Amino acid sequence: MSAGDRSSRMLALVAIFFSSYIVGIYSAARASNLVPMAPAKVNETLIPGNDTLLEADDTSLGRSGSRHPRWFPFYTIGRFSNDLCTGNNLLIGTCVINGECSDNSGVAAGSCSSITSQAVCCIYQRTCGASTSYNNTYFYNSNYPAPYAGGGRCSIVVTPPDSSICQMRVDFLSLSLAPPSGDGFCSTDALTITGGASQVPSICGENAGQHVYVDFNGVSPITISVATSSGYTFNRNWQFQIRMLSCSSATRAPAGCLQYYLPSSGTFSSFNYVSAPSSALNTIGVQGTRQLANTKYGICIRKATGMCSITYSQVSSDTYSFTLTNDVGAVDPSLLATSSVQSQECTTDYIVIPAPTQGGTSLPSDRFCGLGLVSTTTAAKPFVVYTVTDGNEDLDISNRGFYMSYSQNACPIL
Repeated sequence: MSAGDRSSRMLALVAIFFSSYIVGIYSAARASNLVPMAPAKVNETLIPGNDTLLEADDTSLGRSGSRHPRWFPFYTIGRFSNDLCTGNNLLIGTCVINGECSDNSGVAAGSCSSITSQAVCCIYQRTCGASTSYNNTYFYNSNYPAPYAGGGRCSIVVTPPDSSICQMRVDFLSLSLAPPSGDGFCSTDALTITGGASQVPSICGENAGQHVYVDFNGVSPITISVATSSGYTFNRNWQFQIRMLSCSSATRAPAGCLQYYLPSSGTFSSFNYVSAPSSALNTIGVQGTRQLANTKYGICIRKATGMCSITYSQVSSDTYSFTLTNDVGAVDPSLLATSSVQSQECTTDYIVIPAPTQGGTSLPSDRFCGLGLVSTTTAAKPFVVYTVTDGNEDLDISNRGFYMSYSQNACPIL
């Protein structure tokens, strides 16, 4: 065979190879658009030790910022969905192709698909000065988990990928900032969340395990900012998980709920609640409060199927778990958490339980304050407790706030 014949045959083989490859890509692309896909399923999983509900939806924009999973004909014939996954670092991520993860400054934390070895559990982690449109973004102080000495402002800007995302939930996996003043003001350090349609109070002190829901204002960004003072020595640290919720999400918090608890029973507390007293003095020079000043928000509990009422109590293992007003030190400790120090004549710091009953008897007021809370039941829906604090703690000495348990009650059998 002459050299010319060999060259012609080689060119023909190359042409056949590339023609087959192009046809394969075209066929795969058509298949991805024309083959009917099964309806997207929603998978719900509770994170152990937390009330966080993970929601996986094959068409959710809250996953990776892209509606459609990618085609990769070199690696696989088929599709894989961008499901939520748990990385080998135990953080929640999104299953994407490795290249997409690195392109978007994510961290590959193990494999997540049996279809292709190129699929990784991508964790989106951000620190000061960053922005994100990705679901399950983690925001933390620089050099986390090492403490942050303080000084300046550390922020992240969160923008929904489009108008199908209505709300975000921010879980404080860790949050330790300088404590409030003895009058409850976050004058040294403060976490603020601005730009949304929801009002979020300034938060400081110890708040690991707390969370907030914030409504987006259309597709406008929300800024999460931690301001700290270099003049106050304190080992600060924070790590937040930011989840985006679609407008139709079953786990979206109702209007007016800054916090939303999903289990049928559990506990909740005021921001910066700790059983130990504050070390700061208030404006009249006596031991101050741990409660944050000037707050007004709703704490909601999702009603479970077959449940008709809910009972609230202060946590029995903690004597100081309901100390909202008056002087804690002036009361015999044996009287704390009893009906003798419960008050409903509340105008400054208090909680509201709509249509309350105690022992089957309706109460004259829905406000509760003082230094104790007797078990209180309500059938009013939605299940919500409102909390209100003012900015004057002169007469509220050494109070901690509230740490309460709740349990839903089954509907009576008729």
